Amino acid sequence: MNLGTTKGHLVNAINLAERIAGKKETLPVLSCVLLEAGSNTLTVRATNLEAGIEITIPATVEDKGMVAIPAGVISQTIRSITGDAIKLKGQDGNLSVESRGSKNLIKAIPHEEFPSLPVSNEKQGFTMSRERFISGVSAVIYAASPSMIRPELGSVYVAIDSGNITVVATDSFRLAEKTVKGVTKKESGELLIPLKHAQELLFILERLDTEDITIVAEEAQISVSGSGVRFVSRVVDAQFPNYKEIVPKTFMTEATLLKNDFLEILRKARVFSGNENHVGFHVYPKRKIFSAIARSSEIGEMSDVLDAAVSGEDIDINFHIGYLSDCLSSIQSDSIQLGFAGTGRPLVIRGVSDASFMYLVMPLNR
Repeated sequence: MNLGTTKGHLVNAINLAERIAGKKETLPVLSCVLLEAGSNTLTVRATNLEAGIEITIPATVEDKGMVAIPAGVISQTIRSITGDAIKLKGQDGNLSVESRGSKNLIKAIPHEEFPSLPVSNEKQGFTMSRERFISGVSAVIYAASPSMIRPELGSVYVAIDSGNITVVATDSFRLAEKTVKGVTKKESGELLIPLKHAQELLFILERLDTEDITIVAEEAQISVSGSGVRFVSRVVDAQFPNYKEIVPKTFMTEATLLKNDFLEILRKARVFSGNENHVGFHVYPKRKIFSAIARSSEIGEMSDVLDAAVSGEDIDINFHIGYLSDCLSSIQSDSIQLGFAGTGRPLVIRGVSDASFMYLVMPLNR
C-alpha cells in the first residue's frame, strides 16, 4: 500500500471509525481500523461485530493494499500531525505515516483476521432527508431504556408506512413518538435499533455533508449511507410493545400553556425538590387554577400558579421532573397541551401546532 491524502479527510474518517472500533476486545483486530487503498480512494473500516462503519475518502494511490492498525494509535498519530499532506505506506507488514516534519511507524495486525462488513442490497432501500431522520431519532432516543435486560425497551423502534417513518422509544415509565414525512419507500416495515447503535448513528449523521441518506432495512440489520459513509448495525429480534393501546383516547383534565413557562417552573421545582426530583400539579378548572408544588426537607418548598387554559375535572397528580422536561426540546411549538387521563393514569404532552410528536409519561404513585 502506498498513497497520499489530506489530514482533514483522514482525521474525519478515523474519528468516525474509532467510535465504532471495539474497546478492550479479546480479539485484538476488533480494536483496529482497516485501511484499504483502492483506485484513487482510501476506505477506512471498523467493526465491533454488532455495528460497523466504512468511510471512503479521496486519495492519490500508487500501490493498492490494506493494513489493520490499532484505532487509538492511528487516531492520535494523525491528530498530532501539523502538515496537511499525509503519506501512508506499507512497510514490512506495518504502516509508515509521514508528513511535514513527522515520521511514524505503526505496528500492524494481520488484516486477514479483520471481519468483513455485511453487504446491503441498496435496491431494497429508500432515501430520505438526513436532517429529517436526525430529527426523528433525536426526538425520542432519550426515552429508551439504557438497559438491554428487555431488548425491546433498550432500542429505538422505527416503523415505515406509506411514505412516513414513525420513531418510538420507551423505558416503560415514559414514551416518545415522532412521525417524519418524506420517505421514498411506500411499503411498510419495522425494526428495532439498539440504543447504543442509534446514538452512534446520530453522531455520524450529524457530521455528514449530504442532504439525503439511503436506508436499507433488512431482517437482521440496518444500513445507512451517504456522502461516502456507510454505517451497519444489527437489529433486535424482539417485539416492540403495542403502545397505541395505552395512549389515552380521552382526558379527564386538559391544560394549554406556554412551553417556556412550563420549562421554567420545572427548573425551579428541580431546585426545591432536592434529590427526589418530584413535582406535583394541582389542576382545578372550576377555579381556573394550574399550580406546581415541590418541596424537600433540606431546601424548603414552592407553590407557583401558571397561566394556563384549563378544562375538565379537578386533579392532584405527581411526576418525576426529568421525565417531564426531557421531551420539551422535541416539541416544535411555543404552546403545549397537557392531557391528564386521571389519577394513576398517563399524562400526554403534545405541541399545540406540532401534531408530529407525542409524549406519554406515567405519574408517581404518590
